Amino acid sequence: MSSDCFRFKQFEVCHGGCAMKVGTDGVLLGAWCRVYGVKSKVLDVGTGSGLIALMLAQRFADAQIDAIDIDENAVNQANDNFVHSKWSNRLQCRQIAVQDLAFEKARYDAIVSNPPYFIDSLKNPNIQRQTARHTDTLSYEELLNASKILLQEDGSLSLILPAEAEEGILTLAAKTGFFPTRLVHVYSKPGKPVKRLLIELRKRKGSPCEQSQFYIESDSSPRSDEYTALTKEFYL
Repeated sequence: MSSDCFRFKQFEVCHGGCAMKVGTDGVLLGAWCRVYGVKSKVLDVGTGSGLIALMLAQRFADAQIDAIDIDENAVNQANDNFVHSKWSNRLQCRQIAVQDLAFEKARYDAIVSNPPYFIDSLKNPNIQRQTARHTDTLSYEELLNASKILLQEDGSLSLILPAEAEEGILTLAAKTGFFPTRLVHVYSKPGKPVKRLLIELRKRKGSPCEQSQFYIESDSSPRSDEYTALTKEFYL
C-alpha cells in the first residue's frame, strides 16, 4: 500500500493529491454523525479525500452521498477513491462552493462538514493547504446560512470544530435558526484541555441537547476504549 493511501476495513483512501490528509478529526465525525431516515440524501462539504463520504456510505446503506470541494485536486482525488470503492453508485463529488450550491435546487436530509477552522492565524505558504485550513473561503456563518437553505425541514448539520469555536457556533446557530441537539467535548486524553467540539444542529427544535465528553486516548493507550468502540467498523 502506498504511503499516500490509508487502508480501512472496507475501503482505501488515497490522499496524496489533497491538502488535508486522513486524520482523527475526519474519522471522528464520520463515525459519530447521524443520518436520520431511510434513503437519505447527504452532503459532505469540503470533502478533501472523500473520507467522511466513504464512511457514511459504509454506515448508511440506503444513503445517496454528494461531496463537494472547491479544490480541483481534492475533487479528482475523492472521485478516484469513490470509483474504487464498493459504493461508487451512491457517491459523487463536484467542484463547487457550498455558497453556490445553495442557489441550486438540491435539498438534503443531512449535511456533514469538517470545515476550515483557522481564523486570523498565520497563513500557510502552501496555497492549497491554506485554502483547506482557513475560514477565508468558508466562514462558519456562510456554512450555516447555506446549510439552512440546503437542508430539508427536519434535516441535520453535523460538524467537528476547534473547542474555542463553541460559543461562536452556538451564537451563530441561534442567529440562523438552528438548534443544537448533540454536543460532545473531545479531549486528546484525561487531564488535557478540551480539543475539539462535535456538534449536531437541526432546523427543528426537539428535546434538550445531549451533552457528553469523549477521550481519544487513555492514560495507557493511544486509543481509548470509547474511541476504539466508535471506530471499530473502520480501522484494521
